[in-house]
Amino acid sequence: MNQFKDVFLGEDKRDYSRATTAQRCVRAGGKHNDLDNVGYTARHHTFFEMLGNFSFGDYFKQDAIRFAWTFLTEELKLPKERLCVTIYETDDEAFEIWNKEIGVAAENIIRIGDNKGAAYASDNFWQMGDTGPCGPCTEIFYDHGEHIWGGRPGTPEEDGDRYIEIWNLVFMQYDRDASGELNPLPRPSVDTGMGLERLAAVLQGVHSNYDIDLFQNLIKAAAGLAGVSDLEDKSLRVIADHIRACAFLIVDGVIPSNEGRGYVLRRIIRRAVRHGHQLGLREPFFHQLVAPLADEMGAAYPELVSAQSQVERVLQQEETRFAETLDHGMRILEETIAGLSGTQIPGDAVFKLYDTYGFPVDLTADIARERGLSLDMQGFETEMNAQRERARAASTFGQAQTGGLQIECSSEFTGYERLQDQCRVTALFRDGGAVEALNAG
Repeated sequence: MNQFKDVFLGEDKRDYSRATTAQRCVRAGGKHNDLDNVGYTARHHTFFEMLGNFSFGDYFKQDAIRFAWTFLTEELKLPKERLCVTIYETDDEAFEIWNKEIGVAAENIIRIGDNKGAAYASDNFWQMGDTGPCGPCTEIFYDHGEHIWGGRPGTPEEDGDRYIEIWNLVFMQYDRDASGELNPLPRPSVDTGMGLERLAAVLQGVHSNYDIDLFQNLIKAAAGLAGVSDLEDKSLRVIADHIRACAFLIVDGVIPSNEGRGYVLRRIIRRAVRHGHQLGLREPFFHQLVAPLADEMGAAYPELVSAQSQVERVLQQEETRFAETLDHGMRILEETIAGLSGTQIPGDAVFKLYDTYGFPVDLTADIARERGLSLDMQGFETEMNAQRERARAASTFGQAQTGGLQIECSSEFTGYERLQDQCRVTALFRDGGAVEALNAG
């Protein structure tokens, strides 16, 4: 909803008062970081498609709830007895609408709040940040059946997979200022979000998102490349999820790098490559999944088809770059694990893998979790801080007297024709004199 923030605040006037959206989303950083869970759960993804409907001062709680219930139970024909809802603990208006107008039994309307009464700490009070538009929510849950472990929202077993949230309706009523005060918005609005993958799982009669058609063809394509038959392998699920995220990030102009969005992309690519490595894939393979992805999603997103060759090229280059260090890095990690006396990988070893071999920390954590191990993150941070101090100290440049250097060769710049090239070091100098070798520092 970020693109509509100013509309909710009344600062941006549009020529429409309602909107519906299908947005492709990447979630692999910040406060909503699902990367560590991808492949291990039935519903976590780095890339997903979010369906939404918005009201900008037009309809509000009554119609938003009615629209949602009608769509689910009449258009999609989901059985009402499989649905339950949550509301914010003090939102009596939403309770009355659900109970009296929609006809949901009181025992199927669950009040969710916070023991301390802090609205912003509750799952059922939504806000985009510490300040800005916010308001209470009502969520709709689908019961996948008693054969799956888990309890209803608000129970000790709520983290199980039986009851799954499929739709969240946010009632934008307030603007939270810097002091924490909730100021009523001039025109209350609505922002909803429904995960396409979760809804598809319900409609296709499967429990895991990875069993829906959007994933199965990608999983089968990855299995074909690896020559494996077990389609439940979590590495195949990771790869199928990650090709979606990586391809669309590149389509949107993100390139692998060591900072910002580019580093998010690099981390996801390297995690996918490592899982391919685990399946026995030693040659670049990830880029070969762009074509099956374009077959699957190209009709909905034609920009993926038109950028297919660019996406394949970027992925192949990054794969090749990382493959050169993956084997060596994995050997170092295996040696470290073999020499452990406890269940924690030391921080200096985690840092060495990160700093020397380009292993993102969450990739090392992923491998550690598979072995029942943990990381010494405090030790890692100590090493990182020491490196930052060294970098700051090294940033004070000295001046070299180069006027008397005798250099018998020249170099040619080829950057206008290509992005990488072969070169040869022909001379080394230190403090004005030629040397045979230079050491780090």
